[in-house]
Amino acid sequence: MTVKQIRAFLAVAQSLSFAVACERLHLSQSALSLTIKALEEGLGGRLFSRNTRNVALTPEGESLVPLARRLIADWDNAEDELRQRFTLQRGRVTVAAMPSFAGNLLPPILKTFRARYPKVNVTVNDVINEQVLEMVRDRQVELGVSFEPAHSTSLEFTPLYIDRFVAVVPHDSALAKRDEIDWQTLLQEPFITLQRPSTVRVMLEEHLQARGMKLPVEFESHQLATVGRMVASGLGVSAVPALCKQQMQESGAHCITLRDPIVERAIGVLTKPGHELSAAAQALFDIFKEANLAQRLMP
Repeated sequence: MTVKQIRAFLAVAQSLSFAVACERLHLSQSALSLTIKALEEGLGGRLFSRNTRNVALTPEGESLVPLARRLIADWDNAEDELRQRFTLQRGRVTVAAMPSFAGNLLPPILKTFRARYPKVNVTVNDVINEQVLEMVRDRQVELGVSFEPAHSTSLEFTPLYIDRFVAVVPHDSALAKRDEIDWQTLLQEPFITLQRPSTVRVMLEEHLQARGMKLPVEFESHQLATVGRMVASGLGVSAVPALCKQQMQESGAHCITLRDPIVERAIGVLTKPGHELSAAAQALFDIFKEANLAQRLMP
């Protein structure tokens, strides 16, 4: 059965007149007759008994009426829902973002998105950088926000920011009076950082190892917020992406420009090549690019 056949059947069944049904459907009588005939042949029997004067439903035709009404109602509802999704009058988009981005820069982007598309819901998975890649790769989410992955990854990366690491020191320490600090000086203090396999931890170790330096790690945690509170309590120092600066300061720590070497890396949006984004995901992706492309996060 096709939607066209079911609509034709209901038009005749409701009016019990081919002439009236033709006017309602804007079809010629021959076209309507052929449509009903094709439906009957497909089902294997007559739905109408008719003569030159009257049209009546057969018992099978009567049993089809409520089924046909439900089918058309479901079709119309599905058509309406898809149209609303394409026009962003409704829908849902799922995003995975590393916590440092999700807790600092993502909220104002989502505020812009909600202002434009108030009936589209957004689900945010704030997970570590490695899980962001996995969720995009496995199509659990349509968009991911992470540090730029290794070139060997199968994902497509669109850069949004260049993020530079900053030093995090206790607010009441002598280091907090400086405008900037070099790594050699910072590493003389007990170091607090994220646990492996955190991308932040790996990045720092790789950059410093290339210059003959090593992190003197004395405390480590899974959460950046905990790192900030540890520093604020005077347990040591740390280095975090600049996008976490406000979060560190809210924890009571102080952030300083960090140099020699400058450690920086692109942050951007991940998508899976070959898989077209939904209208809602594409709209959010466009807002990411519109608001943030080619910016640099500085201390």
